[in-house]
Amino acid sequence: MNWLNNWTRPSRLKAKGIIGMNRRNIYYIGRYNDRRLYPLVDDKLQTKLLAQTHDITTPALIGTVRTQFGVKRIASMLPRHAGFVVKPAKGSGGKGILVVDKADDGGFAKPSGARLTLADIQRHVSNILSGLYSLGGSPDVAVVETLINFEDSMMAYTHEGVPDIRVIVFKGYPVMAMMRLSTAASDGKANLHQGAVGVGIDMASGHALRGVQFDRPCQRHPDTRHDLASLVVPQWDTLLNLAASCYEMTGLGYLGTDMVLDREHGPMLLELNARPGLAIQMTNGEGLRRRLDLIEEQPNNLPPAERVAFAQRHFARQSELVTPAARRSV
Repeated sequence: MNWLNNWTRPSRLKAKGIIGMNRRNIYYIGRYNDRRLYPLVDDKLQTKLLAQTHDITTPALIGTVRTQFGVKRIASMLPRHAGFVVKPAKGSGGKGILVVDKADDGGFAKPSGARLTLADIQRHVSNILSGLYSLGGSPDVAVVETLINFEDSMMAYTHEGVPDIRVIVFKGYPVMAMMRLSTAASDGKANLHQGAVGVGIDMASGHALRGVQFDRPCQRHPDTRHDLASLVVPQWDTLLNLAASCYEMTGLGYLGTDMVLDREHGPMLLELNARPGLAIQMTNGEGLRRRLDLIEEQPNNLPPAERVAFAQRHFARQSELVTPAARRSV
């Protein structure tokens, strides 16, 4: 309870530089994100096609379904692929994403082991097209992608799902980062509100800073029991440069970049968000305000590598997690 009170006192929040939704919406999103550019990130298919023109790696596109008549095309689209992901182009919050990691003559299997038939897949695609998962319930497009073969070193930190890395990018500078780890509580999805573990990441090194689940401190993954203190994001510099490059790609000044680590292709862009949430402050134990204020004073014409180097110099942090060795010595 003391930990929670320390965070909720207004003076404590101000001292930590915590920004709220009003400041985010008015001062950063409103000033730095031109609304005409929103479709580039609100539509995952547009984001993918745009990324391809900028040589930014994304999961390979298997195909799309745009009409209810086209739902039957799924039957010929999927059998050639061992695993795949079906998602709404305009979905949000992870809604409507169907992950299949095995396909055989008997049907399909989700990471949890639950079996699906072709009719189940077709029904899900039909629901996507009808707008069941889209922003505002508008008609949507079903996007089918190859399955991400995530880094072996990350397997101990996740439960039946692919961990992703969110990086807030402001004026092209990576500002703050966290990794989201799926759990049994989150049903294998990297959604903090559903029970995924959020881990703040040091901008300089890619090491874990602190873990949070359901807004409470977390030292170990609740399902795998693996210590979060040992978590280090592979190819961290490459990932940050990829995130920073999304500024030139979209023209959006305040942006959330979501990336994954593929064992063959390295860091890959999963999707972008023009209205990134604020929970990243909780996972880092620090507010965004100080970092954003500093970035506003910096030049706009630096290349991505120099912006990344600046962020790594100025936003380095020490981990708050207790290592297994230190825990045993207590």
